[in-house]
Order: sequence, then C-alpha cells, then structure tokens
Amino acid sequence: MEKWFAKPGSGHQEPLSKLRIGIPRVLNIWSTHQFWIELFTALGIGKGGLVFSSETSEQQYRDFGQGRGTVDCCYPVKCMAGHYGELLYGQKRKIDILFSPMIYSLPSFLQGYVKDSLACPRVMSAPENIKAGFLREQDLFAELGIQYVAPMVSLGEPQLAAKQLFEAFASVIPGLTRHQINHSVDRAYAALANFDHQLRSKSREILAECAASGTPCLLVLGRAYHMDPGIGHEIETELQAQGYPVLWGQYLPTDEDILDWLFGAEIADGIIGSPLDISDVWRSSYSANTNEILWAAKFAARMPWIACVVRLSSYECGMDQPTYTPVQAVTECSGTLFFSFQDLDSTKPAGSVKIRVETIAYYLERYAKQIVQRKMARLSPQSPMPCLVNELTQVVAASAATEPNC
Repeated sequence: MEKWFAKPGSGHQEPLSKLRIGIPRVLNIWSTHQFWIELFTALGIGKGGLVFSSETSEQQYRDFGQGRGTVDCCYPVKCMAGHYGELLYGQKRKIDILFSPMIYSLPSFLQGYVKDSLACPRVMSAPENIKAGFLREQDLFAELGIQYVAPMVSLGEPQLAAKQLFEAFASVIPGLTRHQINHSVDRAYAALANFDHQLRSKSREILAECAASGTPCLLVLGRAYHMDPGIGHEIETELQAQGYPVLWGQYLPTDEDILDWLFGAEIADGIIGSPLDISDVWRSSYSANTNEILWAAKFAARMPWIACVVRLSSYECGMDQPTYTPVQAVTECSGTLFFSFQDLDSTKPAGSVKIRVETIAYYLERYAKQIVQRKMARLSPQSPMPCLVNELTQVVAASAATEPNC
C-alpha cells in the first residue's frame, strides 16, 4: 500500500520550514491522505518532511502501543496506539509534530443528495482517546519535544476547514497567513478531487474491459481503512488472486452516461430524484461512509458485470451493523451474489479467509454468466446500452493501442 500514500508529482518549492510532521496511517487518513500531502506541500514543508506510520500489524502494536489503551473501542481505533508510538519513538530521525486530525465530516460525491457526510463519532474522537494513553504516566509528547496537533476539521465544509486549519497551525508555522492557508487548502481539495477522479476513471476502464470480454468483476464494500492489510487482512488481494477484477465501493465511476443508463428509468418513474439519491433505501443519511456503501450497493445491483459484492466490516462496528440487512437486500434483489466478512479483528483467521474466498470463486465460476445475463435482461429495451458497450469497448481498444507490445 506504499503507492497508495505516494505523493503526486508537483513543481519544486523552496521549503518554508524544516519541520518533520508525522501522520498516523489510520482511519479516514486512508481516504483523505492526498489532501494532507498536498496541504503540507503547498505550505512549504520540505522533501522528506512528511512521515506516515507503517501499515497496521500486531508487531507494531506490541512494540509501540501495548499498554496505551484507555477505553474500550473498536480495533481500527485501538490499533492507533501502535501508530502513535511508532511515530513518537520508532523513527531514526525525530519528528517535530505528530499531526492527527479529528475529522468531523468528509467530502463526498453524494453531498447535496444526503442529509450530511459525517465521520463515525468513534473515529472522529479517536485522536483524543489514543492521546490519553500517552499522557497517563507522563507526557511523552513533552518529554520527547514533539508537538501534538489534533484539530477538529470539517472536510465536508471547505471554508470552515480552512478556518479550523489556520487556527491549528497559526502557532506552529511562524508567519502563516490566512491567505496562505486558504491557497493551500484549495490546492489540497483539488489534489484530493484529482486523485478520486483517477481512481473512478480506472474503475470505468475495468468495467469497460468486463463489457468487452464478458468477464464479471467483484465489488468490495467496506471502509477505506480496510485497505490496510492489518485491518482488512488483504481479503481483496486474495479475491483478485482468483482471477477476477476487484472494484472498491468508494471509487465507482460517476460519469453521467453510466448513471443515466443505470438509474434513468427510476428517475423517469419518480422513484428517485437523482442517480445519487439513496432515500429509497436509506433515510438516515448522515454518515459519509454509510451513505457511500448504500449507494455502491445500488450501483452494483444494476451494473451487469458486477456479479458479486463482498462486504467487509470490523468486529462490532456500531456504525456498520444497522446497514448489514439493507445492503444485503439491495444487492441480492437483483440476483447479485453477496458475501460478507463482518467480524474482522486483530487476528487474521487465514484458514477461514481462504475457505470463504474459494467459496466465492466457486459461486462466481458457476453462476456469474447467468447473473450478468439476468441483469442485462432487466434493463429497459430503450436503454442506451448498445451505445455504451461500444463506447466502453473503444476505451479499452484506445488504451491497449497506447501500450507497447510485449
């Protein structure tokens, strides 16, 4: 997952500061990391000035986080102690700042069609929870000469986020102006939007290849932090090893032509008001991750080449539990295969994962073609499907033409 946190190419800038900033690779940082990378780059943090902790592992927690727990919490939050400890005293070069934002709300492509895009309350408050474990016996931050910066940030509201970040960094970065932070925040949002666009475009290419070849693919529904091998146990990698392309629910294509094709008939019938409307399946649309999971289930139920949905959820996740039944119902109503791993925790049950992955592969091999045909047959005869298949096929051909022959 190192490439996932890779910094995109940008022009040379003289560093504003020699600061080294450590960022825990946890929770909603997995979906917003490009925002933070570009924000600090725009502020002038020098090359090598950003340090992400490594991926979650039992060894990391044993070495750096054990004994730092404060209150009972879900494993994705609990394991943060290992990331904090690694950044505090596991670096060859000391960091100056440990930056761990309390992300209150998230930017979402569904904004404007849902009630809000809030983060999970436990996830939002996790930095304060974990910080307490490093203050219990003595203030380790002060002892190591490291500033702890954990502002409340409403990423779902750009103007408010800029104000919050200026207040957080005004005393940390000498001479920082509101104009500088506004400019840097604008760049950060643009970088995040560009990153999301690239992944959605890649998902469209995968669907194009499936359309051209008749090959089914799988959709993984989970939270962004399930990409962390220590949290999601690399289940999506195991699935891909079976020979099926894998899409992530957060990065499905939202191109107008595809959405009109999938949802146009329901809009015409007045069932929903927009392709991004989830009010027909989920009324309590306050949580960003939950909203996107429900919408992705709707997308999968309509997209012929998504033959299987795999749901990932951490053990006793209070935010996910109410969604298990509606997500499964939305998926299976179209005949799409549905499997779930709803008990992910610190221990990776390798044997159990292997058996369940092989079961998924068996059902796909046996039923995928029937599923694709059944979903195609449900489309309206007036559907622009033939044109879309041709266009998607052309995308694949054009992409192949630019690649050198092996």
